[in-house]
Amino acid sequence: MTLCIGLMSGTSADGMDACLVDITPEKVTMIDALCIDYPDEVSDFFKALAVSETLSAELIMDADRLIAQYGVQAVVSLLEKNELSARDISLIGSHGHTLRHRPQPDGFSWQIGDPSWLAEYTGITCVADFRRRDIAAGGEGAPLVPAFHQVAMQAHQPCAVLNIGGIANLTLIDADQDKTLGFDTGPGNALMDEYCRVMTGCSCDAGGASAARGVVITELLDEWLKHPYFAEVPPKSTGRELFNLQQLAIPAHYSPDDVLASLAELTATSIADAIKRYAPELKELYVCGGGLKNSHLMERIKAHTSGLNVQSTEAVGIHPDWMEAMAFAWLGWRTVNHLSGNLPAVTGAQGERILGGIYPGSTGNGYQK
Repeated sequence: MTLCIGLMSGTSADGMDACLVDITPEKVTMIDALCIDYPDEVSDFFKALAVSETLSAELIMDADRLIAQYGVQAVVSLLEKNELSARDISLIGSHGHTLRHRPQPDGFSWQIGDPSWLAEYTGITCVADFRRRDIAAGGEGAPLVPAFHQVAMQAHQPCAVLNIGGIANLTLIDADQDKTLGFDTGPGNALMDEYCRVMTGCSCDAGGASAARGVVITELLDEWLKHPYFAEVPPKSTGRELFNLQQLAIPAHYSPDDVLASLAELTATSIADAIKRYAPELKELYVCGGGLKNSHLMERIKAHTSGLNVQSTEAVGIHPDWMEAMAFAWLGWRTVNHLSGNLPAVTGAQGERILGGIYPGSTGNGYQK
């Protein structure tokens, strides 16, 4: 048994996911998982950082340490819950929290969450900074989870996995990994959540209830769908830098319900258009991520993809909340075993690469039972 922990703080900035998995060369088995929710002020802080045009070095380093501290808290909580100690865990695969992501050419991707702090205060070897090696090799550095989807869904190929976090990404899985395609489709929950926070003070439109009451503002939706990102061909990736309220310029006189209906339609339409363009014969779509809880959004995706069987990844035994955390535990395991973690056909890198850096755990430190 090789026990590993995956950590993920996504673009929704709602909390730190931690997943305990058992990894063998053949499969990844989830044992347990939990999320340490960020307080509202911390969540707002991270969201503001993602779109800020000016950042001080002190602010960045404070955020870097803060994300790592939440990671330590998540790891220790998971160990305590499962009556394990640091000695029982082979590694932590930490995605961190994306501060900036600018794709090729001359791209970069920056994830904060000090891995040295994680290694020091858990006592467990930490693997982090997964994206930059792929970018150095000419890739987008994202999405990286399609390589894990290829393994996790091998019994269900061909199929597709749609992850709806702050940004939505789609993996079109073929039995031949050289034919597997994966890319960010555009906004997921980020725009809806940001609008709710600004207009109502709520963190999200729970269940899509407000959007369901609204009417789509056609002129706004048509304008948003002209965004050049949607016309780009894979490999491609994006982030909050391109999709935020500052970029949309929504007139103040519109009803909040109508705006939320329009933002949900933007997410649903951009996802459906990507499927129709790149996988017109697709039959099975498995969905994970927070967007799955937005029933109105899911209804709109299904309406735009009639004939496609759309269901949660839970249908194939993978809890939809933990797919990404599992993926980064697996990517960390690949790194320490000197195995590649990227799919060049997905990211556009010049070839397969071993991803990330390794930060050894501190002997004698860390959580003990």
